[in-house]
Amino acid sequence: MLPRITPDRLDAYEELLAALAESQVWMLLWHGGPGEPEAQYGSVEVEGHGYAPCVTSERELRESGWTRSHEVVGGRDIAAALYPEHWGLWLNPHAPGGGLGIPWLDLRRIAGGLDRLPAGPLVISEPSIRADAFYERLTLHARRTPVLRSLRRAWVRPAVGPAYLVIGLEVDEPGERTARAVRHMMRQAIAAVPDGLPVGTVAMADAFDPVAMWLRANARPFYDRDGIHRSGPGPAARPHGYGYPGPY
Repeated sequence: MLPRITPDRLDAYEELLAALAESQVWMLLWHGGPGEPEAQYGSVEVEGHGYAPCVTSERELRESGWTRSHEVVGGRDIAAALYPEHWGLWLNPHAPGGGLGIPWLDLRRIAGGLDRLPAGPLVISEPSIRADAFYERLTLHARRTPVLRSLRRAWVRPAVGPAYLVIGLEVDEPGERTARAVRHMMRQAIAAVPDGLPVGTVAMADAFDPVAMWLRANARPFYDRDGIHRSGPGPAARPHGYGYPGPY
């Protein structure tokens, strides 16, 4: 599938991510052997971002000329291991053209479920669509939800799929009780959403979610239980893209 990946073929890239999630990669070990405590993956840096190099088959391993140890790892497993450290995965760096890098945000999508997390690069901005009745009802029910500290909003355009409204949820303490309370609040308010407007939510405490990152940096709360959030550029926040080391 790798030769099919071009900047204008995001559908092919999504297929590649799905294939990677269900297959294995041969991780190149710079130190140690498979399963050893001192084992360490190789590393490459591209535009200031770190990637762990790998190959995609036994044949590619032979063609790479790699003479040190290697380790065979499932795609989801390596994705889950790398993305929390903001490391990506570089496929077949020996191939003509230098192979292909998978940024850590896409590894997070592989680990968490491609159908659950939006395809990047994301373009994120303040919402321009009118949904005043929804915001008013959401604020009303937020006041009745003691575990909720604040609400923010953003407009997200993924690389694949429709744009949608995101509500950023800041809570006192995560947990099942909090999750139930927040779900109940959203159900109470969702009837006021304009017809045809997709709505999603994101936890503000998620340190790895690009939408939560943008909200923390750029959006003032439209509901603030404690009235302490006074910084941020507010409605004039500029659109910003997340998901890749550089422009596609």
